[in-house]
Amino acid sequence: MWREQLSEEAQARFGSARIDGIRRIGQLALEVGAQFVVVAGDVFESNHLDRSVIRRSLDAMGEAQVPIYLLPGNHDPLQPGGVFNSKLFREESPENVHVLRDTGPVHPLPGVELVGVPWLSKRPAHDPVGDLCAALQPVGGWRIVVAHGAVDVASPAPDNPELIRVGIAEQAIRQGRLHYLALGDRHSTTSVGSSGAIWYSGAHEPTRFSEVDPGNILVVELGEGSPVVAARRVGTWAFTNAQFTLAGPQDLAAVFGWLEDQPAKDRTLVRLTLVGTLSIQAMAEMEARLEEARELFAAVRLSSLSDLALAPDESDFSGLNLSGFAATAADKLRARAETGDQAAADALALLFRLARSAS
Repeated sequence: MWREQLSEEAQARFGSARIDGIRRIGQLALEVGAQFVVVAGDVFESNHLDRSVIRRSLDAMGEAQVPIYLLPGNHDPLQPGGVFNSKLFREESPENVHVLRDTGPVHPLPGVELVGVPWLSKRPAHDPVGDLCAALQPVGGWRIVVAHGAVDVASPAPDNPELIRVGIAEQAIRQGRLHYLALGDRHSTTSVGSSGAIWYSGAHEPTRFSEVDPGNILVVELGEGSPVVAARRVGTWAFTNAQFTLAGPQDLAAVFGWLEDQPAKDRTLVRLTLVGTLSIQAMAEMEARLEEARELFAAVRLSSLSDLALAPDESDFSGLNLSGFAATAADKLRARAETGDQAAADALALLFRLARSAS
């Protein structure tokens, strides 16, 4: 998991950023004139959290000057002993925070109906969203359904009974029985279907390298016609991928230059894919520079797709004044490394670093 790449200090900063993100959402709601905020599931990443995380989250939500409606998702389903049923949550939940505990309609404003589809277990046996949408009757004003889970149109197994059936929801939208479907689960901001009224807002801070467009919230305006949906950036961290082909020092310079150009290094996790062949000297330089980068960035790691080979040359050991056993060992390791022996290449690189540090 990516969190293993973070130091204890960086993990603490990332946790604080997620709480600060709640405050940024509240501030943005005021700036755009939003009348309420909806969180479509996975408010918390687990039903078993440190009490301080729950307390700090509730405190940040309480600073918002608009109502906030929370939906239990697959990470924090509405179960006995879960976070939403805990004594701490119930006693310290601010007045503006409301949990969508069932599918009963809630009216945050006159003419606006909010219907939640909370998760009651970790694995539903059917599509409760499709069941709800099929049963909805026309309503005066606007109806928003808040749900959580994967959709059939984006799944490699679309017949999975747990998936949300987009066709059923879009039929309800066309017939005026539903006006907007707010989805959670996918961490990347994503429009679903063709109606323009079904969206994943995504995670308010990125959480993994595979996410395409995380760190946003959606500002949704309902009126005549299709909803007007605009993504607004609130995330402050970044998970960044980069790939380089290396054949010599000039290619290493491109890697180092790219790293230097990255903004907010202390809030950026980098995953590098490096492919190619380097001399021992170039490999040693690369490893030293990556160690320096790890002191600046939240994390720097090489991906499992990296494929670097050592190609020792005569210049690698010139000037190191190797003699005796060390010189003999270097010659033997170099000969074996040139045949593709990776263990010999690694040993040769270690010998180079030790010799260079002693010279």
